[in-house]
Amino acid sequence: MQGEGYAVGNIDAMGDGYGFRKVRRELDVSAFGINVLVMPPGSAGPAHYHERQQEVYFVHRGEIEIEFGDGSHHLLGPGSLARVDPSTVRRLHGRGSEDAVLLIAGGAEGYVGRDGKPAGAEAGS
Repeated sequence: MQGEGYAVGNIDAMGDGYGFRKVRRELDVSAFGINVLVMPPGSAGPAHYHERQQEVYFVHRGEIEIEFGDGSHHLLGPGSLARVDPSTVRRLHGRGSEDAVLLIAGGAEGYVGRDGKPAGAEAGS
């Protein structure tokens, strides 16, 4: 559902089965990349890196193991986060006994900083 200046949704309504749920497309996000990935236990994604995009992985449900190019492995469960720089090779593995559901956000060009302002008449409230 979209309104003037906002969009709301639910990942279950963005698709089913395994793979990516296109959050950016469904919510019309234009400032950064964001998707949900659903992985079954025992699965593995491809080893990859990015040219410019730093990513943050948030585990919503289930467990994943994230493997880095330096050979390290880290088990992440619900509520866990990982930040990965663009040139760092990473590979995700589904672990545990249930599907893993991850929110992945990525972007480039740096942090905007604190730019929040109190709502007032100029903001339409």
